[in-house]
Amino acid sequence: MEHTTNAQEKQNGILEGVIWKQLLLFFFPILIGTFFQQLYNTVDTVIVGQFAGKEALSSVGGSSAQIINMVVGFFTGLTAGGTVLISQAYGASHRQRLEDALHTSYTFGIIGGIGLGVLGVVTAPLVLRAMNTPPELMEMSTLYIRIYFSGLIFVFIYNMGAAILRAIGDSKRPLYYLVVCCIVNIVLDLILVLYCGLGVFGVAAATLVSQAISAGLVTWALMHKVDCMELSFRKIRVHREVLTNMLQIGFPSGLQASMYSISNMIVQAALNLLGVDTMAAWTAYGKIDSVFWMINSSFGIALTTFVGQNFGAGKWERVKKGTRVCLGMAVGTAVCLTALLMITGRFLLGIFTGDAAVVEIGMAMMHSIAPAFVMFVFIEIFSGSLRAQGYTFVTTVISVLGVCVFRIIWVGLITPGKGLRWIVACYPISWIMCAALVSGYYFYKQKRIITRMEQGGR
Repeated sequence: MEHTTNAQEKQNGILEGVIWKQLLLFFFPILIGTFFQQLYNTVDTVIVGQFAGKEALSSVGGSSAQIINMVVGFFTGLTAGGTVLISQAYGASHRQRLEDALHTSYTFGIIGGIGLGVLGVVTAPLVLRAMNTPPELMEMSTLYIRIYFSGLIFVFIYNMGAAILRAIGDSKRPLYYLVVCCIVNIVLDLILVLYCGLGVFGVAAATLVSQAISAGLVTWALMHKVDCMELSFRKIRVHREVLTNMLQIGFPSGLQASMYSISNMIVQAALNLLGVDTMAAWTAYGKIDSVFWMINSSFGIALTTFVGQNFGAGKWERVKKGTRVCLGMAVGTAVCLTALLMITGRFLLGIFTGDAAVVEIGMAMMHSIAPAFVMFVFIEIFSGSLRAQGYTFVTTVISVLGVCVFRIIWVGLITPGKGLRWIVACYPISWIMCAALVSGYYFYKQKRIITRMEQGGR
């Protein structure tokens, strides 16, 4: 078993430090990094919404955003397999496993980025039409998606590399790289949209260039700045055993993420039938409630790394306590954020659009969805803890049935002819159902593990 002194020192905080402090020390860089990553598309949205009109706003958000989120979400879920293996190997101080998982994960990112990028460029018009995208938005939406997917390899490499760094406890470098690239994105947006008048093409090109820079920076870090492992292009290959284990853990997570996106696309298709104003409101509201998703997912990522390393080191009590502590912090944050959004919602929507009708529609969406945010916290936290321990299948089944299948049935059978509030009601209802099921499964697995440990002790 190989390990380094530096690696061991970095482990001590997560494996032995005060739990809430370690979670927060890891959480905040992830949150800030996620914020800057989200800022890519948010800045695009604000600039085109204010300076290129609600049609451009709907094209950059709306159906385009749902398609992009589905593909990127699926791949990000797949990367969870690699990051779980890396965090467990890091907790166990096993260098060879780290090296194999690193190169397999990076190779997987390259192949996935190229393959899905080509597929997205070719099929963009077909998918947009299937989502009932209004004819007046087809040209701009297709352009935005094709430019984005032509640089998908950069998105995948950055997400994979950043996840690897976080898995070994380094959440700061991904943050620094995103800050730099977000600044580049904002500057290019202003130049290409305001001064060059390129509209949707301008924001898409700015995003592509920025993502290419972030991919280059994270690759450089993995090659030169990590003590416990080193990325080498000569070693780029797929290790079959690692890939198998990675997919066993990551595929259910990727499927779960894509189910959320697919269900969102189905809802988007129903909302598209209500007109451009509703599409613009949904885009603006989505940027506002993304604050909750950033915070919630950051707690989930922090907990997954914490649990993965402690699980790999055999520290079960810290696994249990870390999950409880993280759940408490995430619930408290969700309650406070919900109250804040309900109070300031009208002002926040006005940042994206000056159209009064669009703002009113956005407020209706917020009042229907935001009060149920806290329910999703239980799904995120308990799923993250289970994922880090290698248990992903059951939570995936719950998500497929409770989110995707339920929303398809809801939109297809319940909402036709009933309007906006009925369509978006599928979100809080599905969260409540899934939260109850995932929580029950988590406590069932916890009880089984404790029983097994007690029997082993005898």
